[in-house]
Amino acid sequence: MKKVLFFAAIVFLITASGCAIIGRDRDFRSFDPKSLNSVVPGKTTAGQVTQLFGAPTQVVKLSNGNAYMYTRSTSKGTVVWLLLITFANYDRKYDQVVFFFDKNDVLTHYGSSLNAAEAAYGMPF
Repeated sequence: MKKVLFFAAIVFLITASGCAIIGRDRDFRSFDPKSLNSVVPGKTTAGQVTQLFGAPTQVVKLSNGNAYMYTRSTSKGTVVWLLLITFANYDRKYDQVVFFFDKNDVLTHYGSSLNAAEAAYGMPF
């Protein structure tokens, strides 16, 4: 009986052993979302936007002007390795701001989605 109990305890300890990893990654050019308050359609120029936000992540040529896109992301991941089983959870959220300029490089309108701070660690099961 003692041998069976000892063997069961060893098997349990081997299968329950493992490790966990928690990680975070940021992929962005830093900009202050509060700077959006100083951007005014019809007045702000492309030069002023680049002074406030830096170089855009992407410039899109449009038929009636340009669009400057600023993108950043935050990723958070959790991994648990057991001897034979691996569980993982990965969450990535984005901040994106797009400015639309006319042919004279004057801002016509802009849109933003600021969700990068909502990336969360989670249990992988």
